[in-house]
Amino acid sequence: MNNGELDEIDKEILKLMQVDATLTNKEIADKVHKSTAAIHERIKRLKSDGMIKSIVAIIDRKKVNIGLLAFSQVLLNNHTTQTLEKFEQEVIKLPEVLECFQMTGTFDFILRVATRDMDDYHNFYRNKLGKLPNITTVQSFFVLSEAKSDTAYLL
Repeated sequence: MNNGELDEIDKEILKLMQVDATLTNKEIADKVHKSTAAIHERIKRLKSDGMIKSIVAIIDRKKVNIGLLAFSQVLLNNHTTQTLEKFEQEVIKLPEVLECFQMTGTFDFILRVATRDMDDYHNFYRNKLGKLPNITTVQSFFVLSEAKSDTAYLL
């Protein structure tokens, strides 16, 4: 690859793997009309270049007793580099936090949080998130239903 650019074959491989990462190199090779060895080398390169960050299983959260999803917006009391970095370092250690994004706008961060239920979220809020330093405000929104939850990027 040249400066992180993907050719059409790389894009096809990534599209296929985003939908089903269990496909074998042979199955991918058959779909993109390349040899298994060529696909193996391309996937190895995509991984070493950091294009493929990880290969995971996406589970049904409700079947593993994770019934509550929340989006929590966090406002910090100051915006020094040290404060922002310290918050990020601490919040990503919390297993309930699935994603953490620094944002523009009124709030500094938005977190995607998954817990068993409202009691579990309350415990998370009071005993974990709420104990992090420099937080001024947390505003949480609870998911009522999911119309779409995708992980694949349009390439």
